[in-house]
Amino acid sequence: MNDSENIDSLHGEMTLSIVLLYWSLHDRLDCVSPHLSKQERLFLIRLASPLRMGNLAKIMQALPSTLTTLADGLEAQGLVQRQRDPDDRRAWLLELTQTGHAARRELLESAGLALREATGLPDADLETFSALLFRIRDHILAQGLPKGMPF
Repeated sequence: MNDSENIDSLHGEMTLSIVLLYWSLHDRLDCVSPHLSKQERLFLIRLASPLRMGNLAKIMQALPSTLTTLADGLEAQGLVQRQRDPDDRRAWLLELTQTGHAARRELLESAGLALREATGLPDADLETFSALLFRIRDHILAQGLPKGMPF
């Protein structure tokens, strides 16, 4: 095997490993709060602090109408509430209720456990992995989010 084939194989294996990690995490997190859809779980994770609906739609790369539907469902479940934006009374802020904060904490704890289980990495390696992931995320965000992302 020549160097070019080794590099091709390495890049292919890295890509397949990333996909495998994604699906492993996806599978583990599907069991968390099964009454919530994947989009609703991402919504709760993204809503760390009150946000305008338009800003949240932009962050999640969702149509405002889609976000409104998600917010309606989560509001009906008592997980989010709408408040008028004190800086602009025409706009609405979405914020987590106490129940929503508890659900978000459960999701984040489960995500951390899922990452540990999926990777099998010790804490020190997870810290290094996290630092690399944040660098990758920042690089991707600087270039612009890929179209069609679910969040």
